[in-house]
Amino acid sequence: MRNQTVKAAAVVAAGLLLLSACGTNKEEGGSEGGGGNQSCDVSKGTLTLGVIAPLSGELSALGKGIENSAKLAVDQANEKCAVKGYKLALQAEDDQKTPQLGAQAATKLASTPNVVGVVSTLNSSVSQSVQPILDGAGILQISPANTADSLTKGEDPNNPKRPYPTYFRTCTVDSLQGPFAANYLIKKSGKKKIAIITDGLTYGEGLADSFTKQAEKNGAEIVTRQKIGEKDTDFSGVIAAVKPFAPDGIYYGGQYPQAGPLSKQFAGAGLSVPVMGGDGIFDPQFIALGGKDGDLATSVGAPTEELESAKAFVDAYNKAGYKEGFSAYGAFSYDAANVIIAAVGKAIGDGEWADDMRADVVKAAQDYSGEGATGELAFDENGDSTNTVLTVYQVTGGEWKSVETGKFEG
Repeated sequence: MRNQTVKAAAVVAAGLLLLSACGTNKEEGGSEGGGGNQSCDVSKGTLTLGVIAPLSGELSALGKGIENSAKLAVDQANEKCAVKGYKLALQAEDDQKTPQLGAQAATKLASTPNVVGVVSTLNSSVSQSVQPILDGAGILQISPANTADSLTKGEDPNNPKRPYPTYFRTCTVDSLQGPFAANYLIKKSGKKKIAIITDGLTYGEGLADSFTKQAEKNGAEIVTRQKIGEKDTDFSGVIAAVKPFAPDGIYYGGQYPQAGPLSKQFAGAGLSVPVMGGDGIFDPQFIALGGKDGDLATSVGAPTEELESAKAFVDAYNKAGYKEGFSAYGAFSYDAANVIIAAVGKAIGDGEWADDMRADVVKAAQDYSGEGATGELAFDENGDSTNTVLTVYQVTGGEWKSVETGKFEG
């Protein structure tokens, strides 16, 4: 998960092509998270788009970027009269990156009338508790950030089976991200003796597994694999366990609150080798917490700031004046929200919303194809994004700089 990462003002037009319609004004638009156009007919009421993300706590920078980007999509849709006769509102719930709170948030949204879809979640481990609840209510869920393969293919990689037909994601997956990282670290950076460290959670373990397989295929030696707690701050124990192996690179499966201090403490102990991780460490906070020049991260998609398709999104986000940046998943959240809005508009047409239309919304999302802020967007039979672009970033001069963008080709 990372720095900052979905559709833009101009790009929205493509995403909402199915929907655009305005009528006579019967009620002013605007509400929580919902801008408004006084020329829109919103006489049929309000429909709610939910968000579940860590809005407080150590991952709030990423969570607020997700929330704000979804809000931007809702505000723009209301300005465009995107869903005939309806105003859209955003209802954001804080999961604090914990599965229990994620389940509570999902239960709350599932019992709320007129919830048409949910942008959810940041953490794969949280999504595991959210998916069955939203699926049980037939509610469309699109994640901008979940990368664990099991969420769309089940627990047996040799016999993939989609667990929840209501679940989709706009980002790519760990089975591509981990090998992409391994190819760069071993083939481009020349590292041959790698220590693996994980936080033991779904995301970190899956990413480390896929990295390990490709690293060994490339001829690298995994000299040791260690585990830390997601709340640990003193890493002297793992440093003592790793240092005798003299690795020339460290791969960390986890997130930036631990990865930044981990890098700093390894360097302080005399092992100043590159620490590499996935999208979970790609955030400025990784550097603020101790990440050093030469450290590496992969992230889903191409750099948002460099994408022509994201220019309108970036401009609109900055103009909106949000306190927080859009972060690693902002563009992906924006795209996810716009897919939900497009699917709702297609399902409703000229009719009126009823909760039994949720199946039609899910089908419309499955059939969706268009250009988002992150590029061309569609979903495969498992609900995974067909956009599998990834980027390697390196800390240079105290900032993340992109060094390679492409796709994992084996």
